Amino acid sequence: MSDEFGQEQAIRKLTPGKLVIASHNPGKVREIAALLGPYGIEPISAASLDLPEPEETGTTFIANAELKAMQAADLSGLPALADDSGLCVDALGGDPGLFSARWAGPDKDFDFAMRTVWEGVEAKGPDAGHDAHFICALALAWPDGHVEAFEGRVDGTLVWPPRGPHGFGYDPMFQPIGYDISFGEMDPDKKHAMSHRADAFAQLVKAVF
Repeated sequence: MSDEFGQEQAIRKLTPGKLVIASHNPGKVREIAALLGPYGIEPISAASLDLPEPEETGTTFIANAELKAMQAADLSGLPALADDSGLCVDALGGDPGLFSARWAGPDKDFDFAMRTVWEGVEAKGPDAGHDAHFICALALAWPDGHVEAFEGRVDGTLVWPPRGPHGFGYDPMFQPIGYDISFGEMDPDKKHAMSHRADAFAQLVKAVF
């Protein structure tokens, strides 16, 4: 990262100990906790600390991840890691994108959200295509306001009907390139090794550990 004068600053290292996972999504917390396991990190969910969920006002995945991580670090007094991720569908102009969670409504009904995505693509006609990708931004923040951010991506296609009991969110309708199964059908360990979150996390690990 650069300082206000454009000079490169060294990336701050993360030491073993407690780390707040700034998410109220149990699926995300489980995935991130599993990825952190080998590094001596003790993950604590934001929900277990009764931390509020900030309004996601950023215009990019990284901006929203930084906003969530910085608030959690400030309120908890601990380093905090936040994720902002979404499904971007080419035929829908990149939607639901930043608003992927909102498409599920207040009840977090992702069956409804997946149906809405598929119906939107179908409404575009037979030439619309089913190309899509997941983006994951990870932001790691400290109580003093320092923050590091990383972004990962995985490309694939939409499938219908949704398939598989694993994962969360839009996973059952997303089939990554090079595979004949959806994220919802994929063993969690396999998904952890190649997903958009894994891509971003690999960058984070290389930088801060």
